[in-house]
Amino acid sequence: MPTIPQAPTPAPAADSATTAQQPAWPAITAPHAAPQDHWIEQLGRRRNDDFAWLKYIPETGTRSMDNLPEPLGSLLQAERDYAQQMLAPQAASAQRFYDAMAAHVCSTELAPPAALQGWAYSSQPGAGGQRVFVRSHSDGRVQTLVDEAVQSQGHRYYRATDHQASPDERYYAWAEDLIGNDRHRICVLDTETGQTQVLVEGDAFGYGGLTFSPSSQDLFWIWRDAHSRPSRLYRSALQGGQPVLVHEESDPALFMRVARTAANGFVVLSLFGPDTSELHLIAAGQEHAAPRLLRPRERGIRYEVNEWNGSLVALTNAGGATDRQILRLGPDLQPQQTLAAHRHGVPIIKMQPFASTLVRLERADGLHQLVLLQRDGAQTTIRFDEPAYTLDLLPGQHWDASHVRIKHQTPAQPPRWLDIRLADGQMTEVGRETWSGLDPANYRIERLQARADDGQWVPLTVLSRKDIDSSQPQPLLLTGYGAYGIAHEASFSLPALAWVDAGYRYAIAHVRGGSEKGHDWYQGGCREHKRNSMTDFIACAQHLQQLGYSTPQQTVAHGISAGGLLVCGAMNMQPQHWAGVIAQVPFVDMLNTMSDADHPLVPLLRPDWGDPLADPVAYDYIAALSPYENVREAAYPPLLCTAGLKDDRVPYWEPAKLMANVRRRSTSAAPALLLLNPDSGHQESDQQESVLGQAARLWAFAQHCATAGKPPAV
Repeated sequence: MPTIPQAPTPAPAADSATTAQQPAWPAITAPHAAPQDHWIEQLGRRRNDDFAWLKYIPETGTRSMDNLPEPLGSLLQAERDYAQQMLAPQAASAQRFYDAMAAHVCSTELAPPAALQGWAYSSQPGAGGQRVFVRSHSDGRVQTLVDEAVQSQGHRYYRATDHQASPDERYYAWAEDLIGNDRHRICVLDTETGQTQVLVEGDAFGYGGLTFSPSSQDLFWIWRDAHSRPSRLYRSALQGGQPVLVHEESDPALFMRVARTAANGFVVLSLFGPDTSELHLIAAGQEHAAPRLLRPRERGIRYEVNEWNGSLVALTNAGGATDRQILRLGPDLQPQQTLAAHRHGVPIIKMQPFASTLVRLERADGLHQLVLLQRDGAQTTIRFDEPAYTLDLLPGQHWDASHVRIKHQTPAQPPRWLDIRLADGQMTEVGRETWSGLDPANYRIERLQARADDGQWVPLTVLSRKDIDSSQPQPLLLTGYGAYGIAHEASFSLPALAWVDAGYRYAIAHVRGGSEKGHDWYQGGCREHKRNSMTDFIACAQHLQQLGYSTPQQTVAHGISAGGLLVCGAMNMQPQHWAGVIAQVPFVDMLNTMSDADHPLVPLLRPDWGDPLADPVAYDYIAALSPYENVREAAYPPLLCTAGLKDDRVPYWEPAKLMANVRRRSTSAAPALLLLNPDSGHQESDQQESVLGQAARLWAFAQHCATAGKPPAV
């Protein structure tokens, strides 16, 4: 198995004594970023962003360690060296965590969809933990479509998305990021010839950015502009020729998505923001015609459309349906019938039509449930009795299928695939991931609630081993997200199990800002209410400590991206409450970023955060919460941030500036570390060594913080 790269072990600290509250760290001087005055006048307010010089955007191309200007290049290299040296004594622990994860080998046995004639598509683990996409025919043939281990050869970074077959099943397409900056190329395999062409060389948008035409003659795809915003829809003929511009969007506050409807009757171009949407339709048989506007954009109204039972159906919040309803549209595209009424606190997450049945995924009491709606109005609801679990409706299912295939998983149970008969909800397991050496029966999953400062009840998911000594508090890794209405799902995680297998507890705080309890829960963590997310997170930590599950000296906070804002904000509010804080690619320079109109995401996300360029109230509440601006004189816990040099979503300078400010103001001797990956973006490469290697380093840091530098054997 791979060995995690190690830096030379530094000389021991002059005083290596430890206490239960203060783990020992090597006595190495941290890099120093000298503050430089950079005064900003904005809406009558004045601030000094004296680490602004850490920001660098090249005029052309992407950032690399070779093109950074001085003294920035030297500083960032010093940060990399410092982090490696400080973490070197934890190398053995990190290796144990890595080996514990890598020892579990995954095998997947997946049956073809029930009663399906023709091809069924799936993926399976391949070399290095990467995926192999295959299809199997009802006559027994099996064909490999994409082997990501092969595709990634020669590239320091590789991540692929949006895998899909053409309607006639001749072609298979996917998008590849070879740099880490979310700018993709698009590849298309011709299954008849076995040849793969790079249809779009670069600057394409993955994550909902491509779809085949209903005729299978063209591919519709979305282009990113110089600011990395998806702003144009193109159509490319699969047999060659120049791309044709279909639609161009000038509003930087709208994102784009393109997809086909379930019955293959339309291509739908969706333009959307957090509180706005506009839909354009391209009908089958008229694929070279101009798109038809379904409904003009209107602030506060969101729509998604599909087709079912001979008409278009819309999933929308129109008419005050904050948690959404499903409407049948008439020939004039106006609402004609309510198919699924709005229920407050029961958000409809997704709909998936089939010829006989309209399937919807919704959330009740914070947990997923599936509802099968028949043409005569009869409904069947399917729930599971685990304390916490996640359901996914799989994409690309056949319109005329007799079953819907879903993926079910829990924090302790790897994904399993279930076929649910559309006629009556009868359920059959047709496949599962099996990880060697892992028995889900060894784990305990709990669904708890913590009382927030204002009386709200915040859901908590807790994972532990059943054989843990429940009479003693244990090291706790508490994670959360709480932004954009994205729920932090209770999914299976190999890193989470590795932490728990060490004898510790792992918990998810489902704080406001997510959608676990519906639209109001999301809005309760937005804009002027964002502080709720952070106080919810603190309340969850306190609740687990009051239960005797952990102590402040054993609790490590963990968050990714906007979850990094969450945990670093909680750290500023209560620095004494954490044994350590881990923030991966954290959004922590909130005020300066939201004041940057050229940032690819800022115009889109103003409804979530506010606009400090135009609104004094928004400026003031962002200024009062932004982790970078609100570092104060206090004894800060050990802090570890990760960053990708090529990240355009949350650039490296956000955590770098936070590091510099924490080091300047903290009254403790705890380190602040920046793990900078020069070859990645907002996400690590898909290779197992990258994903598990990073998790192992982070868990070793958390273990060191929570066990006073004296971890038990893993």
